[in-house]
Order: sequence, then structure tokens, then C-alpha cells
Amino acid sequence: MDITLLIETILGLVVILAILVFILIMPEKKQKKKIYTTKSKPVRKTDLESLRYIIRNRVSTKEQLKQALDDVLKYHGSIPKKFGSRMNPLFNGYMEILIMVCRHPNTDKDIIISFDKELSKRNPEYQNEINDSLKRGLDSRGIV
Repeated sequence: MDITLLIETILGLVVILAILVFILIMPEKKQKKKIYTTKSKPVRKTDLESLRYIIRNRVSTKEQLKQALDDVLKYHGSIPKKFGSRMNPLFNGYMEILIMVCRHPNTDKDIIISFDKELSKRNPEYQNEINDSLKRGLDSRGIV
């Protein structure tokens, strides 16, 4: 009886070992974690230098150009006040934008006129300078 008890004990231990190995080797069922993703639009930069880069870029589409000009008006529409009869040095950036808009290959008259009117309406003391910049930009286009 001692041998049968020894064999039964060994078989029992082998079965327990097999169960433990099976549990160890069996792939664990991982609970699926719900990952919520939001499809958000890429964040647009609204600083004046980034907007000037879009306007300066010759491959910008008409829609990108229009959006950049709308953002310029929305976030940077008011030009700092003049120093007496002298214009503020920050106006040079706006003058450059006006000239670049006029020279851009994907611009049209509606974009130029709407930007000119809105900028002049928001900054009446710079109206003459805005008109001069617009004239310089249109003259620099040349005849194509």
C-alpha cells in the first residue's frame, strides 16, 4: 500500500503542476480599456509672425490666405496709436502684410478689398498709410 500511496501522491502533484503551468502559460485576458479619442482640429497659431508666414508662403491656398487675414484682423486688428504725426514702428508689419497680400499668387480682389476696408475701418488714423501701402503692393504686382 505504500507504493500505491506514493504513486497517487506523485500523480496528484503532477496534475497540480500541470494546472499551475497551464495557468501560467495561458494568455491573460486583458480587459479592454476604452480609450476615448477626440478628433480635434490642429491648433492654429495666431501670433502675428505665424500669420505673416502663411501670407508670405507662395503655396498657401486662397482659403488659407483668407483665414490668415481674418485671424490678423481678429487678433491683431488694431494698430498701436501714432506718435504725433509719426506712425508707430509696428505699422511696418501691417504694411508688409498688405504688400504681401497684393503680391500673393492666390489672392483675388475680394480678399484684398475686404482686408483693406476692415483694416481701415478699425484704424482710421492710419487710413492714408494703409492706402499708400495698398497702392505700393498693387503697383509691385506688375503686368502679368
